[in-house]
Amino acid sequence: MDLAAGARTAPADPVGGPQLASRGVVLNPGAGVPAAPKIKASSWIIADGDTGEVLAAKDPHGQYLPASTLKTLTTLALIPKLDPDRMVRPSQHACDVEGTKVGMTPKMQYRVSDLFHALMMMSANDAAVTLAEANGGMRKTLADMNAEARRINARDTLAGSPNGLDKDLGLTVRTQHTSAYDLALILREGMRNPAFRRYTEKINHWFPAPPTKKERKKGKKTGGYPIHTHNRMLPGQPHEYAGMLGGKNGYTENARQTFVAAARRGGHTIVISLMRADMPPSRYAKQLLDWGFRARGKAKPVGTLVPPGDVAPPKKKDDGVDALPGVNALPGDDSGAGWGLLAAGAGGAVLAAGVLAFVLRRRRHDL
Repeated sequence: MDLAAGARTAPADPVGGPQLASRGVVLNPGAGVPAAPKIKASSWIIADGDTGEVLAAKDPHGQYLPASTLKTLTTLALIPKLDPDRMVRPSQHACDVEGTKVGMTPKMQYRVSDLFHALMMMSANDAAVTLAEANGGMRKTLADMNAEARRINARDTLAGSPNGLDKDLGLTVRTQHTSAYDLALILREGMRNPAFRRYTEKINHWFPAPPTKKERKKGKKTGGYPIHTHNRMLPGQPHEYAGMLGGKNGYTENARQTFVAAARRGGHTIVISLMRADMPPSRYAKQLLDWGFRARGKAKPVGTLVPPGDVAPPKKKDDGVDALPGVNALPGDDSGAGWGLLAAGAGGAVLAAGVLAFVLRRRRHDL
């Protein structure tokens, strides 16, 4: 099996209700309920963001690589821990990270709020690592992210990075994963936080930078440049969707296209997510959102997005498959020296500082 493709848990009683154990499309047909959307994605979910009712889904608890949608969890976990006005100096390691970057230098300090804007608007991987450094290092940040996932009952989620990169960091679906169900939980919880909403809905933002030669001659100590959202469904963007509140897209070669979003129309909110889509997600997201607004109030729910707090743990199916290993931080990563992500052996492993206090048995899912 290609571990980059996806893995599957099969609890007998999954979080959110028994119908959500389905690996295929799950929908309760009825009068006025439209046919399920036909999109080319391995997993998706449509939920009423106000009531938490899951209206329809496909493989909602299937575990897949998250790509940059994982940044929603990074933001949710770190907003309460970092003063938005705090100034932070990035390490050279943070500035040199792979993938999309906002462009920073160790010669400058950056406001935490600017880093969150870069993280959620343009998916800046260097901002993610700098925020992790500001939070006490990679080891602590991963612990905080996974603790936050457990707090909100996102039990399909294991964070192995703060930015969702996978192959570049030696991560597979064994050591970093989430589900369409969990992405919807994370976004719904995040949108309750005013700061999270601001970072998610912003379209343009001025990001600081060293002054140019011309600016220095004028006595300016700081320059900068505009950054723009990557969410093409926000107002004024190429694929604007009426009522779009915010969301997060993601892509890596192994994860393919991932997306989570919320929109509000007529006093009602719909939350959607999709994983391993075969093309940029705007068109698929529109289909899911449109279906949700049409079916809301007509479709009998297939499950629910559970609130944070105590929920009866799902039953575990003893299928003889080894537990998923966790990830461990290499010595020195708290100083920004490196990612330090290691897959553990077949018996399962513990995320540093006891992040994983539970071991889940898995049934693998081939695509």
